[in-house]
Amino acid sequence: LFGMSIVINEEVDMNLETVKYEKKGAVALITFNRPEVRNAFNAKMTEDILEALLSAKNDVSVRAIVLTGEGLSFSAGADLSARDSKWVDTEAALIEGYLPSLKEIMEMPKPVISAVNGAAAGIGSAYAMACDLTIMSEEAYILQAFSNIGLIPDGGANWFLTNTVGYKLAYQIAIEGERIEAERCLDLGLINKVVSSDVLLDEALLWADKLSLRSSQSLKLTKQIMRKALDSSYEDIYGLEAKTQNTLTGSEDNIEGITAFMEKRQPNFK
Repeated sequence: LFGMSIVINEEVDMNLETVKYEKKGAVALITFNRPEVRNAFNAKMTEDILEALLSAKNDVSVRAIVLTGEGLSFSAGADLSARDSKWVDTEAALIEGYLPSLKEIMEMPKPVISAVNGAAAGIGSAYAMACDLTIMSEEAYILQAFSNIGLIPDGGANWFLTNTVGYKLAYQIAIEGERIEAERCLDLGLINKVVSSDVLLDEALLWADKLSLRSSQSLKLTKQIMRKALDSSYEDIYGLEAKTQNTLTGSEDNIEGITAFMEKRQPNFK
């Protein structure tokens, strides 16, 4: 079902209350799991998502990750009704609660795909945008409603939006507080694909499975360099490319890729 590899659905025993973690072959499926509150974040969910991401990073058999939400929403943002906050104020919650897991997504040496199945609002939108690739259902949307309650976008949303769509559109999205529907997100380059909701997860897992068959060193180092390119000069990135390419030339994956090309077969990367 999921590409060329054999997919085995494996439940992973972890102490998670608000997030589900499953392994499907070489793909880790991580699911926000508070559907009764549209997967809004409480303090426990910030801990659970970090634990799940660290597990995926440290598992050498996991080569790609899919992040999605249970039920009708990806995540509605912060749970304003939660009474379990362990932080003294909002700044502490953002720095100590959300930032570690958002950085894990962005610095993960493996590709992370967000499968946005419904509303991705507030901090929920930050998790969707932090991922390397995004596939969205036709009914899904991104929402920055902070201006409605006298706040500003957070979770790095200002950075994600400005770096993706440019200042003028990013500012408009932030201050107008309107839904950015799936097709508009695609047009703006905020996401990669739009599919019907009934095939969203299958398509995301298929995509992740295909990526898991590619050279892990190529995926990891391309991600690192492209992330760095967002705040580096052309010459800095050019030099980093040259140095990295030199270390990869003649590597096992490089030799296997060239051999497979010459033999007209699919490569078997390690």
